[in-house]
Amino acid sequence: MNSFNITDSSTFTRMNVMETLRTIPDPELNVNIIDLGLVYNVEVKEPEKEIIITMTLSSKHCPMGEAILQSVKNGVKHNFEDFSVEVNLTWEPQWGYDNITEEGLKQLRGQ
Repeated sequence: MNSFNITDSSTFTRMNVMETLRTIPDPELNVNIIDLGLVYNVEVKEPEKEIIITMTLSSKHCPMGEAILQSVKNGVKHNFEDFSVEVNLTWEPQWGYDNITEEGLKQLRGQ
């Protein structure tokens, strides 16, 4: 997901979407959804002006799930006004603590 292809015109937009998503925290853990490993894929369709985000939540019973999904959609739409934004929730693969980045682990430890 974090590959950078200079020949792909949508790469810069995709990387900017990723940075936008990095500003959205899980309200319970106070760690952003990128470093928690909740975002599985970001697809940018430049000609169609579409951004499609595939993500999960830490559990199917996450009490803040709807708020997180709405924050994702609103945050990306705010920064990419000319694009439509679709957020697809998936449970496969199931999220686990091994999805958390090193930075996310530092944040959880309060470092």
